[in-house]
Order: sequence, then C-alpha cells, then structure tokens
Amino acid sequence: MNFNILRIVILICFTWSSLVSAKSDAQFDKLVAKLPTSNFKSLAPLLDKIALSDDPRSSELLGRLSQGDVYFVPSSKQVLYMAKDAQGTRTYTDVITTQAIDTPQGRLKKVRVNNYIRTLIQQLQAQQNLNNPDKVIRLSAAKEILRDVDSIYTETLNKRLAKEDDEEIIDILDVIVALKQLKSGDENQLDDSLTVLKGSLEPDVRATLMNELNAIDKHSASSIKDIQRVLDTIDRKRKWYGYVENIFFGLSLGSVLLLAAIGLAITFGVMGVINMAHGEMIMLGAYTTYVVQQLFPDLLTYSLFIAVPAAFLVSGLVGIIIERCVIQFLKGRPLETLLATFGVSLILQQLVRTVFSPLNRQVASPEWMSGSWQINPALSVTFNRLYIILFSLSVFFALLVFLKKSSLGLHVRAVAQNREMAKALSIKSNWVDAATFGLGSGIAGIAGVVLSQLTNVGPNLGQAYIIDSFLVVVFGGVGNLWGALVSAMSLGILNKFLEPLTGPVMASILVLVGLVFFIQKRPQGLFPKKGRAE
Repeated sequence: MNFNILRIVILICFTWSSLVSAKSDAQFDKLVAKLPTSNFKSLAPLLDKIALSDDPRSSELLGRLSQGDVYFVPSSKQVLYMAKDAQGTRTYTDVITTQAIDTPQGRLKKVRVNNYIRTLIQQLQAQQNLNNPDKVIRLSAAKEILRDVDSIYTETLNKRLAKEDDEEIIDILDVIVALKQLKSGDENQLDDSLTVLKGSLEPDVRATLMNELNAIDKHSASSIKDIQRVLDTIDRKRKWYGYVENIFFGLSLGSVLLLAAIGLAITFGVMGVINMAHGEMIMLGAYTTYVVQQLFPDLLTYSLFIAVPAAFLVSGLVGIIIERCVIQFLKGRPLETLLATFGVSLILQQLVRTVFSPLNRQVASPEWMSGSWQINPALSVTFNRLYIILFSLSVFFALLVFLKKSSLGLHVRAVAQNREMAKALSIKSNWVDAATFGLGSGIAGIAGVVLSQLTNVGPNLGQAYIIDSFLVVVFGGVGNLWGALVSAMSLGILNKFLEPLTGPVMASILVLVGLVFFIQKRPQGLFPKKGRAE
C-alpha cells in the first residue's frame, strides 16, 4: 500500500514538473515569435520578459543578440541564429527548436540592437548569472549588478539571497538591496540600509550616497545627516586604506633602493671608494634581462630566473675588471677615484648606446608577475611590486648569511674593520677588494633586473638611482647593511607620502634637505660603526 502511494506521489511530481517545463517552453516560444515585429522601444521590455522566463535557451539568445547573430525570415517570421566559420561558411540554427537548417527559405533580416539594448542585455545576463553554479561567475554577476542596482528587481534579489551560501556574494547582494532601499526614499527602511552600507568600501556605494546627499527634496533633514555620517565613515576607511597603499608602494620603492644601495654599502664600507659607475652596473643588469628575453623568446615565463644569475655574473665581472684596471691604482685617493669611476660610467653608457642604440628597450613581464591582488574595493596590491619586495628581502638576508658564514665574508669583514691588521694575518686584501667590488657590482646588476620590470631599459637608467643609493648609504651608516635596509625603506615610504602633497620633484628635494640637516646632527648616520678601529 505504501509503495503504491509513493508511486502516485512520484507520478504527480513528474507530471507537475513536465507541465511547468511545458509552460516555460511555450512562454519562451511566444516571446521569441515577437522578435521580428519588435523595434528598439518594444525590444527592451520583450528581452526583460525573455530573461525572466527561466528557459535555458534564453541565455544563448541574449548572448547571440548582443553579438548581432540573430536573424529572421520576413515571410515566415522564423527566428534563426547565424554562425560563420574561419572559411566564411555560414550555418543556421532555429532559435526555438535548436535544429540546424540547411538553407533558410527567403531573404534574411537581422534583429537589430543599439548600444542601449546591448547594455540592457549585459545587465540581464548578469541577473541570469546570479544562478550559475560557478561561484566566480556569480560573484562577477553580482559586481556587475552593483554598478546599476536599478537593473534588477528586489524579488529576484531576495530569491537569490535565500539560495546563496557564499559569504562574499551575500555581502554584495545585501549592499545591492540596501542601495535599492536607499534610492526608493522609504524613510522606514533608511536606518537598515545605512547600517549595511556603512561597512561597504565599494566605489558605487559612495557615489550613490553622494547623489542621495544632494537629493534634499527626497530625504528629511535628519536622514541627510545620517547619510552624511555614513559617508564620513566610508571616507575615513578609504583614507586609512590609502595610507596602507602608500606604505606598500613605499616599501616597493625602498626595496629597489635597497638592492641598488647594499652593493654600494659593501664597496664603500670595505674599500672607501666612491664608485660613480655603480649606476651603470644597474644598467648592465637591466640590459642583461633584455638580452636574455631576446635569446629565449619562448621562455618568457622563466626569463627572470635566468636573468638574475646572468645579470649578477655580467655586472660582477665588469666590476672586477674596473677594480683591477682602475681602482686598485688609486687607493687612498678618493677624489681621483671619484673622477675615474665617473669616466668609466660615461664609457659604459656610450658602449651601450653603440651596441643597443640610444632608444629605450622594453622588457616584458612574465604572466605570473602581472595583475593584482584585490584585498578589498579600496586596496589592491600589484603582484610585480609584491614579488620585488619579497625578492629584495631574500637577497638582503642571503647576503647577510654569506658575509657571516663564508670565508670570503669573514675576510671582507676583517678588511672593513682593520685593513692593516688583516694584512698582518695574511689576508690578501687586494683580492678581497676585487671580490668585494665584484660582489657589490653583481648585486647592483640584480637591482637592474628588478628595475626592468618597473620601467623601460635605457642607457641612463642607472643615473636615476645613483644619488638615491648614496643617500641610503650615508643615511643608514657607511658599511652597515642593517642601516641600508632601514634607511632604504624609510626613504621609500617618506617619498610616497610626500609625492601626493608636493609632487615627485619637490618630494625628492624635501627628502634631500631633510637628510642634509640630519647628517649635520649625526654625521655617521643611523647606525655608525663601533669599535676601537673606528
């Protein structure tokens, strides 16, 4: 008996489902049949009804209409899809039956759409995508609807909210509902809508609040004050996230300065040499990246992994050659060393112009360094700058470990602390100088690889960073790597906070003037050397 009852229930459910499906199909067929006789004015409400018909064929119809692929036969009013392959062969499909048609009977006319209809179709597709099983598509659809909340009915939103289980999408849908309540002018729902909107950082929410704030005839005086209060809360949050973004960009600039300066800090601390060709070591590293990408065009994804050691070797070898051929004969004469390395920098610039031409070269960024991480609507972090920060810190700590644990690092620290005592202990200071200069130049080459991802590569690339590198070294304390880290990050963040207020040029001038006053009070920098030798 129970089995028979179960069979009856299943039969009733199946019959009811079939009837509902047949009703939906019949409704869709009737709506499609009206397309040939519609104009721009009547097409908009017709498409609205098609989108709400819940027929699976409606999604394809809207997409084909937007692309201009929907036609009809004037004599029979038959509506067709037309597709064209790469060879230009046309194929036709009946919209209602979804059956392929060999040759339509009669001349075809297109169902024409304008920009307004295309925008409407985009909004209707977003509404349909709210029910898509893919979370990414639903989230994208919700953000699309947020740009125009009037394009969706409140009933549709409530149905979706009842089914939705993803918190991020629920938050956006709640904001859309709150915006619709706010724009309706219903004072009874104002408090609830403002409570939801107060926590949103979406630009569309702020724009809507600004519009409602100016609608004095629509809201009461107390409501205007409440809207202004919510708007002030949102602005404070966005301002705070603006500070966070400035800190991030400052750290990325500081990371570049750190890579450019730590090599200079090593050579200046060990040898006391003012190397004016240090910027050209950076330039050589950038051009090495360009050459690697030209030699291996199919390995763009891995080009930076190849360019980093290659740039280190190229710039390091050039640095050793400069030290062996020029600097070792000018020890103890800082002014002559400065002039000689300045001459070397001019030679290297002209050499690059001769080989690569004076024109800037563009280095492509791998796909994994493109794009950004959208933390919230008010804060996004670009991947290339995030990777640069992490890479710079990795190079810094690797250099610390190298100087601490390796025998060369021990010799470098010994020569830096007391050259004469190191010589007395049989340390070959001349070769330590060459290795130190090569190490510092190689790290500058790595800085060039990083800079190639932020700007174009040209013969004057290094000149833009040589002054800042010296500022970092002097501000942090000569020969102190930790001082270089702190000063590079501090100068980078300070620059990014000053630039919006004064402009980039004035920001650099203010930083320079501030450092001049600082050095007058503390000539040895933030972290001066300690010990009896000093």
